Amino acid sequence: MAHPLIPTQDLTPFLAERYEIVKSRFPGEGRRKWRLRVAEEFWKLSADDKAAYATRSVNLNQSESAPYNVDEDPLDFIAGEDAPGLGIVVRADFSNEDAWQTFLTKLQEAEAEFVSEVAIHPEGTEEGDDHGEGDEDQQMNEDEPQASSSSVVNADEEMDEDEDGPSESSPIFAIFNPTPNSPLRGLLSSVHSPLASQAHPTNLNILRLLTDVDIRRVPTPPQGTKRIKPPNRLVDYDQWQEVYKGKGIWVYDERSNVDQCVRVVSLEGSACYGTATADSWRARVSHICELQVNLSSGAMTIDFGGLDRYDYGERVKNMEEAERGIV
Repeated sequence: MAHPLIPTQDLTPFLAERYEIVKSRFPGEGRRKWRLRVAEEFWKLSADDKAAYATRSVNLNQSESAPYNVDEDPLDFIAGEDAPGLGIVVRADFSNEDAWQTFLTKLQEAEAEFVSEVAIHPEGTEEGDDHGEGDEDQQMNEDEPQASSSSVVNADEEMDEDEDGPSESSPIFAIFNPTPNSPLRGLLSSVHSPLASQAHPTNLNILRLLTDVDIRRVPTPPQGTKRIKPPNRLVDYDQWQEVYKGKGIWVYDERSNVDQCVRVVSLEGSACYGTATADSWRARVSHICELQVNLSSGAMTIDFGGLDRYDYGERVKNMEEAERGIV
């Protein structure tokens, strides 16, 4: 029996046509980089060609097992679907080991407290708002955690391939903290922006390392709102937006040494027109376990009540990074 063709609004049709060609031209790079190269070709198309490809019908059953979805990637051991953890804490600053160890201790304490609370109240905790606040001093309440965990896993080196996958004792977070001699630290360092003022990787750099690129239709602008100019793929380019799929990304940066917060990175823009993929805001370490569980379960979303309250400085860096394209 033939499987029906389903109209899409994503990168699937273009991947089906171009992925194997790109893969043959750049052997050994891995799925995420090959998808990025295909996406780079997509953004160079005319507006009409973008729409023609992105809305073409595909066989979704075949697509799920296609190479552009199942090929291996060098960082699947920490970022793949079967890797432990609902989210990934990425250490992007290595200047203060004491502050980092303090952060890890607080994270483990917060996770233990959260798991204990879920064990006592398995049907949910005290109800709170359905959207987070971006101010690092704002206390956050999230409702109905749907999963539990027992420990943080430190993924500074690739895990033994014979280890079992996630179980009922799986951690909430994997920690991407390559050891000094690991090539993974060099990989993280090598994505630094070429701008002299940029000392650490952007949110977009990290998304491209650890999640899979895709596209989507941008939200409809409110009446009277003009589309952004010049266009940018992270916000709106010919009515399409570059987005990412994968685990939650939480970035420990230089500021984290002082405030013990992380950047919460968006894999796509919010429903508010003008927000961008890779937008971020800061959350205290004491809150992020409950945040990640609720985000993963779908019990909450971050939308700031429809307001654009993301870190504008980080958005600018990401948009500049997007303009440089894939090399």
